[in-house]
Amino acid sequence: MTAENSSNQEQPLIQHLIELRARLLKSLASIVVVFACLFAFANDIYEFVARPLQKFLPENSQMIAIDVASPFLTPFKLTLLVSLFLAMPYILFQIWAFIAPALYKNEKRIAMPIFISSVVLFYMGVSFAYFVVFPLVFGFFTSIGPGSVAVMTDISSYLDFVIKIFFAFGVAFEIPVATILLISAGIISPKSLAEKRPYVIVACFVLGMLLTPPDVLSQLLLAIPMWGLFEMGLIFGKILARPQAQSDGQSSSEKSNQSDA
Repeated sequence: MTAENSSNQEQPLIQHLIELRARLLKSLASIVVVFACLFAFANDIYEFVARPLQKFLPENSQMIAIDVASPFLTPFKLTLLVSLFLAMPYILFQIWAFIAPALYKNEKRIAMPIFISSVVLFYMGVSFAYFVVFPLVFGFFTSIGPGSVAVMTDISSYLDFVIKIFFAFGVAFEIPVATILLISAGIISPKSLAEKRPYVIVACFVLGMLLTPPDVLSQLLLAIPMWGLFEMGLIFGKILARPQAQSDGQSSSEKSNQSDA
């Protein structure tokens, strides 16, 4: 191998690394810009996230801060997380722009809907946790406690709890995307995946147990939607698999005709 050929191979790699660095910097800059815009409203953002619990706190009860720096650091961390959450579409666009040139035409056709649906489903999972799960869970927790115990939750502990729930439901709502990817990549067929439904149901309840607090209500609120999302992904996977099977059948018949000729 000559030095010229070696330099030609290294040049595209360097160009890819430069492009990757540029897109990572753009993604980081988007988070910083959103954070700078939201930082002045950090306390308001925390009040909004804490509202599902505050509605169920007893009268004359409030949230507390145990650590000295918690009143500042907790809203700061939450605002940074919200900035990442809001900048996610732009970050995924940068990822798409980086990998798109390496994809085939048929891969591009399915990749963009997958990207868009993954963002929408993640937002739906977080919204489901905030508007449906939190009122049920906090209402249950605050109602079963002893009457002599005052409910005064630490703000840092509450933030850790809601981040865990947001992440669990956001990832769980990606199940249709994962199912469609497995089927479209040919890793597993819709029929074979449907036959494994009992194992999937058990896995949904196990994940619900691991990703949520140790109460039956939270586990059910995560496991049942995961099961439903799996069924939805299976339906769409079957729809996508039909044209692919037809095209494979046509290509195989054409090859057999050519061999007979």
